[in-house]
Amino acid sequence: MMESIEWESKEPKDQKNLLREYDFIVVGAGSAGAVLANRLSEVPEWKVLLIEAGQRATHLMDIPITAVYLQGLDIDWKYSSIPMNNSCLSFDDRRCKIPRGKVMGGSSAINFMIYTRGNRRDYDNWAAMGNEGWNYDQVLKYFIKSERANLSQSEEMFHGKDGPLYVSDIKFKSNIAKAFVKSLSQIGHPIIDVNGEKQTGGNYLQVTMKNGRRWSTNSAFLFPASKRKNLHVKKYSTVTRILIDEVTKTAVGVEFVNERKKYRVYARKEVIVSGGAINSPQLLMLSGIGPEAHLKEKGIPVLSNLPVGENLMDHISLGGLFILINDTVSLKTDRLLQDPYIMQNFYMGNGGLCSVAGGTEALGFFDTKNPNKSDGHTDLELLLFSSSYTSDVSAHKYFGLRTDIFNKVYNPVADKDSFMVFPMVMRPKSKGRIWLRDTNPFHHPFIDPNHFSNKADLDVIVAGVRIVQRMLKTDAMRKLDAQILTTPLPGCTKYVFDSNAYWKCAARQISFSIYHLSGTCKMGPVGDPTAVVDPRLRVHGVKRLRVIDASIMPEIPAGHTNAPTIMIGEKGADMIKEDWGATIVNNV
Repeated sequence: MMESIEWESKEPKDQKNLLREYDFIVVGAGSAGAVLANRLSEVPEWKVLLIEAGQRATHLMDIPITAVYLQGLDIDWKYSSIPMNNSCLSFDDRRCKIPRGKVMGGSSAINFMIYTRGNRRDYDNWAAMGNEGWNYDQVLKYFIKSERANLSQSEEMFHGKDGPLYVSDIKFKSNIAKAFVKSLSQIGHPIIDVNGEKQTGGNYLQVTMKNGRRWSTNSAFLFPASKRKNLHVKKYSTVTRILIDEVTKTAVGVEFVNERKKYRVYARKEVIVSGGAINSPQLLMLSGIGPEAHLKEKGIPVLSNLPVGENLMDHISLGGLFILINDTVSLKTDRLLQDPYIMQNFYMGNGGLCSVAGGTEALGFFDTKNPNKSDGHTDLELLLFSSSYTSDVSAHKYFGLRTDIFNKVYNPVADKDSFMVFPMVMRPKSKGRIWLRDTNPFHHPFIDPNHFSNKADLDVIVAGVRIVQRMLKTDAMRKLDAQILTTPLPGCTKYVFDSNAYWKCAARQISFSIYHLSGTCKMGPVGDPTAVVDPRLRVHGVKRLRVIDASIMPEIPAGHTNAPTIMIGEKGADMIKEDWGATIVNNV
């Protein structure tokens, strides 16, 4: 009990009496917003307000194995796509689930804690698109600035030791994970630090954990800032509109709702939107910033005609590569519950099964276009789940998989041990969009990820399946007698099983995202008709308004997006300090 009280006291308290005016208002306490609140409040003379729609964090979120079960709770926005025609066809209503954190720490409090940064070429490409200051050498220092690495195998010059974000090795390695990593080596794929000089390779995960517990941006950035008098935090508060002077086109504050009451608060310097790739474009459009025709259709006065909501990107995978094994080593819920010491080991910092990151343990990055290149530009990730749809009686429901599909394909082998490998498209050519349902800020917008609309993405999926099949032939995997389940998916029976056409069909049927939505407020220079913010993350056509989160990514990096979003928060904070003449501290 004492530990619980002490833990809760570390998070900034909900501010009861707000000031009428602050220097900066940050909307959203997620992976970028938490960073901004910390870094801006380092300047003692600046008053900073952080507004979060969700609640405080809880101990449940600290337990890594629970990541899947956090979806669908009140700490999740519970978004889903429109009914899809090219993906998620075997999911309920043909909709892809899109969990997003509605809690202090945002999605970093409910994600799978995987820490990867992407490929150096990703950021060099951002700079080549006209985004000065965003090449790899310039963003690397911000990755390092955040990080406090405790890794057994790393290239030290690429990692930070003094930042607030703990990055560590996974504390538990199942026999499946050991076989997976060994099989990568046995097919000639190097075992590397995937956040080092080169990315093509594989290894056990690097994760945002401290002593085997989740370390969200709430823990990393807001806990240390909780006692600062110049930082106020308002929880359970949904920002419904940015207040913009229509004559000068200047952001002057925000309107928000808390306990069904409407409030206004003003910004002397800037409003910063950090709601993420769904909430940020929705808020901009509700405030009159977005596609002119769409806003007029909804009756919203247009203040800046910009392609808000376009360029939606995500990492999508085949979620049905289900592999049976002959050993009782997969992560099953009943085994977790039968172990009387499992929670004791966890709370003592000894790791164990509870410290497994949502069932994920290892990954491999590949350049399928240049498979023999030692330093390629990754377009494929193989992500290992040491569990499967049958590891829990209701696991398939958390992902949205239809019960009739589960009963037909997977339930007949529920008594057997199994794991899954997800071949994931890391540089997707398919792009979607987000648009308003109506002018009610509490109604979810329409979300169309448009997965697999470009058929080239399906070729990457097939290449991934073929690599997994090579891995299953290695000595490491043969010891587990690992074999892909050959029961065909009902929607793909017209294709020969294991043909390229079959696997493309399977990817459309069971499409699995790990929720890396990005790009909907695209960064680009003045004159770029596809851009919403400039390279200093200022909204085109509106003064004193920035967007700083994953939505500004012009192209999605070939890595899990939490680390790049934190980097964007770090770099954005320094840009603000530079523009307002403040001292930058702890820079690298």
